[in-house]
Amino acid sequence: FYPIVIKKGALDQLGDFLDWLPTPSKRIVVISNPQIAKLYAEKIKNYDLILIPEGESHKNLETVQSIYNQLLEKDFTRQDTLLALGGGVIGDITGFVAATYLRGVSYVQVPTSLLAMVDSSVGGKTGVDLPQGKNLVGAFKQPLGVLIDPDCLKTLPEIELKCGLAEIVKHAIIADPELFKILESGLFDYESLIRSSIAVKTKIVREDPTEQHQRILLNLGHTFGHAIELLSNYQVRHGEAVAIGLVQAAQFALKQKLCKVQLVERIRDLLIKLGLPTELPNMTQEALWGAMRHDKKRQNNSLRLVLPYDLGDVRTFAVI
Repeated sequence: FYPIVIKKGALDQLGDFLDWLPTPSKRIVVISNPQIAKLYAEKIKNYDLILIPEGESHKNLETVQSIYNQLLEKDFTRQDTLLALGGGVIGDITGFVAATYLRGVSYVQVPTSLLAMVDSSVGGKTGVDLPQGKNLVGAFKQPLGVLIDPDCLKTLPEIELKCGLAEIVKHAIIADPELFKILESGLFDYESLIRSSIAVKTKIVREDPTEQHQRILLNLGHTFGHAIELLSNYQVRHGEAVAIGLVQAAQFALKQKLCKVQLVERIRDLLIKLGLPTELPNMTQEALWGAMRHDKKRQNNSLRLVLPYDLGDVRTFAVI
């Protein structure tokens, strides 16, 4: 597995980290958005920079094309490396460009949001959205390495921290009941949460890098969540949608008599305690299920949902 460095102040040693990676690069091109690039201008001043607009609404093929054009202008080669500096949108787009430009170039993930730190920066899933749904165009492309500096969280708005916590709750439900209890206690620090959360994800990804088997379990709450994002025209943030999706998945499992009501209540109560939404926004169940039919995790004519049976026990369930 590629190196994942989690250390406060790690961004101050970005150059050393890049030199230490197994594949030396002629040149580094940073992909970021204006707000984040300004925030970390001193850290990236020695590298080329490509700026893209902020937000999920720009996570599309048009943005990818603009990056291709700028890489061509910079005479970017296979000996060069891309660096994703930002949240999940930046990481997903940069990874997709790395997977496709010149049939594949190297890239490095430097996530600056909690959500990206614990989820999208690790695992090699890349992609962009189509009008019909999230991440419908993408590729598996593992980074050379991931550099996580928990000090970056100091600049995050409270809502972004909460969104990242939704993914940590997901990982806790999947494979770490002790982490779930720590979250319930409220006595935690973010660096330890990041380490525990990534431990769950890397174990699963290492065994199933291209989602042929158990990696699909990491989609807990996401089939519902992606549909919620789509129906809200991305006004609902990803982490908020995942939180609602976790509750939807638990409620559906309860209806199928696959879990106990206490599990649904514990999941809902924890998310509320963390300041996350648990109820569907202005949309119907019918609309939600209609949107889920476009989900890429369909198999034949059925929709594969990931449902919680208990803490540490999640399984796939086919809905015809």
